[in-house]
Amino acid sequence: MRITATSHSLAGHITVPGSKSHTIRALILATLAEGTSTIHNPLPSADCLSTAAAVPLIGAEVDLNLETENQSGNDWIVKGAGKKLHLPGDVVNVGNSGSLLYFLSPVAATLDGWSVFTGDESIKKRPVHHVVDVIRQMGAEAYIARPGSKGCPLLIKGPCKSGSTIVTEGSISSQYITGLMMAALKMDSPLKIRLTDPKETPYLTMTQKWLEKVGAKVSVSPDFKEICVEGPGELEAFDCTIPSDWEAVAFPLIAAIISDSSITIENIDGSGTQGDDAIVEVLKSIGADIVWDKEKETLDVRGMKKSKDGIGRLTTENLPGGELHVNLSGYPDAICAVAAISCFTEGTIYIEDIAVCRRKETDRIAVLKEELGKLGAEIEEGPDYMIIHGHSPVKKDGSRNPDFKLHGGDVESYDDHRVAMSLACMGLGLPDGEKIFVRNAECCAVSFPNFFKVMNLIGAGFSEE
Repeated sequence: MRITATSHSLAGHITVPGSKSHTIRALILATLAEGTSTIHNPLPSADCLSTAAAVPLIGAEVDLNLETENQSGNDWIVKGAGKKLHLPGDVVNVGNSGSLLYFLSPVAATLDGWSVFTGDESIKKRPVHHVVDVIRQMGAEAYIARPGSKGCPLLIKGPCKSGSTIVTEGSISSQYITGLMMAALKMDSPLKIRLTDPKETPYLTMTQKWLEKVGAKVSVSPDFKEICVEGPGELEAFDCTIPSDWEAVAFPLIAAIISDSSITIENIDGSGTQGDDAIVEVLKSIGADIVWDKEKETLDVRGMKKSKDGIGRLTTENLPGGELHVNLSGYPDAICAVAAISCFTEGTIYIEDIAVCRRKETDRIAVLKEELGKLGAEIEEGPDYMIIHGHSPVKKDGSRNPDFKLHGGDVESYDDHRVAMSLACMGLGLPDGEKIFVRNAECCAVSFPNFFKVMNLIGAGFSEE
C-alpha cells in the first residue's frame, strides 16, 4: 500500500489505541496466572495479536470477543495456564514482535524441554545473542539455529536453575530484561539481575508495576543497576484497563503542530508508566502549543496559524546555547516523531543516546537519515546520535521562511510502522502542491491499526493507492 500525504489542517477529537507495551505484558502475565483475567481496551495490533496467538501454545485460553470477522472486541478474556504452564506445543512465531520474542523466550527457559522461536524477515535480523547469553547464565541451554547469524530461529532447552544472578549490559534493549523479570515468577527462589548500563528504564518501571500487580516482590535500585524479583508462588488473575499508547499519541501530536490545526487527543495516560510522555515537555520547550489536562485526560494541540500567537513557529533559540538536546535513552521509540518535527524547527537539534534505535525494526538512525534526506532535511548521524539542522516554514513575523527547504518525495517505510507514520505526518506540514508518497505503509497496523482512517476522520486527507 502506498499512501499519499499532502498539506492539510486537522480539527476535532481523536482517541489513539491502547498501549502495545501494556497489552503484551498483560497477555503474558495473565497466561502465567491462575484463574481468568479480563483485559479492557487492549490494542488489537499485529504485535498484540501475535502474542494472543502465541500464549495458547504454552497453556492459556484466549477469547478475543470477536465482534465481526477478524475484528476483536474491547475486552479480551484470558484463562491462565498457571501451574499447568507447559512447553510450547509448536514453534513460537512472534511475527514482527520483538517484545513477544524477548519477553517470552526467557520464560520458556524455565520449562523442561526444547522451545523454538522464530518470526518474520525483520525479526530474523534482530539480535538475540544477548538473550542466548542470559539464558545460559540462568543455567538453561540456548542456541542460534543459523551458523553465523545473530537472529532467529532461537532454540532454548530448559529448565533453568533457580537462584541465579544474571549480569548483562542492559543497553541493548530493556525488553529481554523484562523477559527475565517475568521468568523469575516461575522460579523457586529470587532472581537477581545486574545491569551494567541500563537504558529504556521507564519500561522496566512499567514491568515492575505489572509484576507487583500479580503479587510478586520486586526491588529495583534507584540507578536500575540492581533488580531482584521474587515470585509469589501463585500469580493472581486480574482485571485491568489498558491506557492509551503514548507512542501512538506522538503522531497526531506532531501532525497538528506542523500544520494549521486544532485538535484534542483524548484518553491520555497520566500514570507516568510510559516514558514517552516526556515528548510533551520536549515539544513545549521549542514553542509547541500544547495543553495537557491530566484531570480530563486530554491534550489540546494547536499548530501554526491556529496556535495562540497565530504563527506557531518552532525554534530552539530560547534554549541554552540555542540548541535542543534530547536524550531518548528512556523512550527511544520516540525517535521517529522527534526527528520528523525537528525538520520543521528553526535551529539545531541533537537526538542523543539512541544506539538501541539501530536494533529496532530497522536501523532507525540510518533509515531516518536516508528518508528524511530525500525530503530535503539536513541530518548528520553518529553511532548513537543524530543532529538535525532544521528550519521553520515561517519567520518570527509569520512570513514565509526562504531557508525552509523541505519538499515532497517518494520514501520507503522499510516495513517499520513508526517510520511510516512519521513520514506520512510530515506531508501535512509541507507547502501546497508538495506530496510525500510512503511505500509499504500498511506496516502501521503493527502498533496503530487503521491509522490512516483514524487520522482522516480529523482531516488528514491521506489517500491510498
